[in-house]
Amino acid sequence: MDHVSWIERAEAVRPPRGLWIGGEERAAATSRTIVTPRDGAALGELAWADAADADAAVAAARRAFDHGPWPRLAARERGETLLRWADLVEQHRDELALLVTLEMGKPIRHAWEIELRALIRCLRYYGGLADKIPGEAPQTVDGEIALVTREPAGVVAAVVPWNFPLTIGGWKMAPALAAGCTVVLKTAEQSPLSMQKVAALGTEAGLPAGAFNVLSGDGVTVGRRLGEHPDVDVLTFTGSTPVGRHFLRYAGDSNLKRVHLELGGKSPNIVFPDAPDLGAAAAAWAVFFNAGQMCTAGARLLVHRSVSDQVVEAVVAAADRWRPADPLLPDTVMGPLVDRRGLDRVLGRLATGIAQGGTIRCGGESRRGGSYLEPTVVTDTGPDNVLVREELFGPVLAVQTFDDEASAIELARDTEFGLAAAVWTADLGRAHRVARAMRAGTVWVNCYEEGDMSVPFGGVKLSGSGRDKSRHAMDQYTDLKTVWINHG
Repeated sequence: MDHVSWIERAEAVRPPRGLWIGGEERAAATSRTIVTPRDGAALGELAWADAADADAAVAAARRAFDHGPWPRLAARERGETLLRWADLVEQHRDELALLVTLEMGKPIRHAWEIELRALIRCLRYYGGLADKIPGEAPQTVDGEIALVTREPAGVVAAVVPWNFPLTIGGWKMAPALAAGCTVVLKTAEQSPLSMQKVAALGTEAGLPAGAFNVLSGDGVTVGRRLGEHPDVDVLTFTGSTPVGRHFLRYAGDSNLKRVHLELGGKSPNIVFPDAPDLGAAAAAWAVFFNAGQMCTAGARLLVHRSVSDQVVEAVVAAADRWRPADPLLPDTVMGPLVDRRGLDRVLGRLATGIAQGGTIRCGGESRRGGSYLEPTVVTDTGPDNVLVREELFGPVLAVQTFDDEASAIELARDTEFGLAAAVWTADLGRAHRVARAMRAGTVWVNCYEEGDMSVPFGGVKLSGSGRDKSRHAMDQYTDLKTVWINHG
């Protein structure tokens, strides 16, 4: 991955310019200049949707669902379309990775190796699963038959975040489309480019007009309109808890559409005294990968007091390898935060956390200009410190210490969130006890951020409800229908 070639390709890339509605690129009433967090340079003008554009996209999806071929195709044919789509995404992997890097600052290596791999695997997983969701024929009495079938739920609105624009976009659109639904996907304001290109490839793969539509635009306008729209049957959202509350209200005030939410997190990463080296080695990656812009980031490091100095010193040493750099350089492991607003928010919370007693052990400064932030480790953070309580979405690690298993569990559970947690120990019994005690959708033991398309992802408490990934995601986009037949 030669750095000169990526920089030269970035200069030559031509980002999409329009919205994707009804199987074609369309203009909008307004446009917005898109800039890259890499250096603040303008990437060009992009069509910016308003409420009328959202209405047009929903109308296209509604026509495609009510009258078009997609829901009426054999499930096998829908799956084959998704498989062709995956092949096209793989063929355009370089271009799509560049768009991801330019729009939100993800290092090009991670965009190419991780983000695109995730989307390709997602499309292939649901392409293969499409015709493997069976119905039921419960046993009844003689002369009567009961059939329980799964039918596509209708028009799905998906509102996705900027930190993994293609990964999470795929987790929403692929199972919905595999189920036979039609989709309107709203990109995040900070990452509106890459999914537009993916949509064009979907049409090339054989998606009929209106089956998959992509909108860029402001959340307060386009996101709200999708949430309130009476022709949207299901809404799925990944993002902040406050916005998730808004979507529940929109649904309640409109047609009571189903709402599935994957919201924030403040994941505890618990290191016991019998596994300090393993825990320390993973702790830096768990919070600095993607510049800490992960809902599952291990932003709370809980360490047994007897090994806390050892673990913290190892994490501080590892932080030096995560210094931010140009995301188009192939050796860069951490790029900028998505924009200056995000950086200012993290710096503001960091200042508050220090005022509340925290001690910066490393980092805490923006040295390159733009929205780059040094990886930061903060110790002496009490249970009420803002760095422990709030999701920062930046490369900031808050360290807490505990004295025994019971106090570790108490600290870990002392959060409003419940997305993920991790446990590092050589004691299998302890691993089971602590994992079961966690109120979280995912618990990793002696690893972090591991998973597969076959396992569900989502949270509890203020981290939301519903699940992405796995066959369980298909439940969100299907309705159960019972047909009872008296055949005499």
